Amino acid sequence: MPMAVKILIAGGFGVGKTTMVGSVSEVEPLRTEELITTESIGIDDLSGVEGKHTTTVALDFGRITLSETLILYLFGTPGQDRFWFVWDELALGALGAVVLVDTRRLEDSFPSIDYFEKRSIPFIVAVNCFDGARRYDAADIRIALNLDDEVAVMLCDARDRSSTKEVLIRFMEELIRRAQR
Repeated sequence: MPMAVKILIAGGFGVGKTTMVGSVSEVEPLRTEELITTESIGIDDLSGVEGKHTTTVALDFGRITLSETLILYLFGTPGQDRFWFVWDELALGALGAVVLVDTRRLEDSFPSIDYFEKRSIPFIVAVNCFDGARRYDAADIRIALNLDDEVAVMLCDARDRSSTKEVLIRFMEELIRRAQR
């Protein structure tokens, strides 16, 4: 019987969490997206994501089988502060998280990183390389985010199944490496 593992896909508003879960899920992903309405004016900062029309209000869920013995359950977190009460529930039983980052709005990733650091929940950082966005070296991103050396940083394309798989495999490798210390 395969072992099931829970992983969070976290990050700021509009960074690509729903896209990442959907790109790799072998089942139709569960999405709790709602339309962004005029009610969010002055509350949600759409700078850099002006084309965004929906937002996750609870979670995204997907599943991927990595091997005969390992199934990953992916839980995408909502990105806006007003939905952060959901994070504590989603984090229960999770082995850790992938913090998805957008270099155009790097400051939006600090709350997610702080969340996992303060709770000693293992995480890696995956930089979602948006079309037209300037590319940075992973080492420069590590410095900009003030990350410990043990936190892996990698570049990815959340739309691409193989890229998302690479992120998840790297995350699992990091968990194994930490467990062997």
